[in-house]
Order: sequence, then structure tokens, then C-alpha cells
Amino acid sequence: MFDIGFLELLILGIVGLLVLGPERLPKAARTAGLWIGKIKRTVSSMQREINSQLEAEELRQKLKEQQSKLDESLNKAKRDVESIAQPYSTSTPRKGDDDKPATPEGKPDAETTPPSASARLDEALAEVRQSDDAPSSTPDDDKDAASR
Repeated sequence: MFDIGFLELLILGIVGLLVLGPERLPKAARTAGLWIGKIKRTVSSMQREINSQLEAEELRQKLKEQQSKLDESLNKAKRDVESIAQPYSTSTPRKGDDDKPATPEGKPDAETTPPSASARLDEALAEVRQSDDAPSSTPDDDKDAASR
């Protein structure tokens, strides 16, 4: 910290002995040692606090980067699912499509098309859930039902 050699310490001790005297020099040295100890502890605690703040900031940055990567991959997956679900939601007739008039191109008008891709995804998921909930019947089951 300070570049003080043995010769400087010896000169400082002799000047202190001459100025303070042999009775007050030990008390003054003890007091100086206590003050130096307090200063060292204060400096080290500030260094620890600064280091912990820097580590916390680094952790926040890493967390923010991971969150942005996660959001990006989630959005990509959502776009992929929407692109996969889009052909199914437009090719299968939805409820109410028969009641609405079609445009000259034969496509449903703006009222029947969902407002966003997430709405199409929700509809596709609902259709899949409905088809999963419907009881499946095989031709053998239909024959058995007809013979009863």
C-alpha cells in the first residue's frame, strides 16, 4: 500500500519518541494501530460489497440473456406450431362457416376468419381435443349395433 521501508519507520519512531515522550508513545502507537485496523476493515468491507454488487449485476445480465433466448425460442416454436396448424384450421370447416356468405373467390369473408394466428391455433387445438373426446367407432361396432 504505502512504500515505507525500515529506515523510514525507524525515523518515524525516533521522532514520535522525541515528540510524545516514552510515556505516551505506546498509547499513541496502540491508538494508531486501532485506527489503521478500522480503516482496513472498512476498505475490505467496501471491496466485498462492490464485488457482491458486480456479481449480482453479472447474474442479472446472464439471467436477462437467458430470458431473451428463452423468449426467442418460445416465439420461434409458437410460429412453427402456428405454421403447422394453419393448413389444418383453414382446410377444415369451422362451426358457423356454412351460415356465412362466401366471398367471390369462394373463401369465407373477414368475419369468419380468425383475427390472429393465435386464434387459429386455439381453434385447431380445440378441434383436436374434440376429436380426441369423441368416441371412436369401428365398422365392426356399427355392424353389432345394427344387428341388435
